[in-house]
Amino acid sequence: MSAQTLRARIREIPDFPKPGILFYDITTLLKDAGAFKESIDLLTAPYKGERIDAVVGMESRGFIFSAPMAYELGAGFVPVRKLGKLPAETVSVEYALEYGTNTLEIHKDAIQPGERVLIVDDLLATGGTVLGTIELIGQLKAEVVGLAFLVELLFLKGRERLSAYDIHSVIQY
Repeated sequence: MSAQTLRARIREIPDFPKPGILFYDITTLLKDAGAFKESIDLLTAPYKGERIDAVVGMESRGFIFSAPMAYELGAGFVPVRKLGKLPAETVSVEYALEYGTNTLEIHKDAIQPGERVLIVDDLLATGGTVLGTIELIGQLKAEVVGLAFLVELLFLKGRERLSAYDIHSVIQY
């Protein structure tokens, strides 16, 4: 199955969540066992054989892809959550959204200094959430070895904001 075949499994919903937005609904890809497996395989392929200590997934759709990728790579899985969702001591970062701010957190003991981390999410848009996650990894003194996304919205230029990092995306719009 190719990236084009996977792209065909994503439902496009106009005017959601508001007029003028075209929403890419990945639930139609996820329910197809073959497409889901292929998406994990294609996301993981560039990192096979590389030393990855932890795969970091961002809440919430990033968890869908990062956990099976961690399994495939023989790495730990570390969730990055929204404010107040993690029970132990955390480090946090506030980052800008289009209209306001949001806060992300990671457990302070989730990643050790010097560990090699792969950051995964379902979608790369403007890159704001990813930059926040990169900052969290930096606070823990770990190394970001790559960024992986199922879908990349090229017209939002997130890749430009993240140009210092190795970026892998499977499907581009």
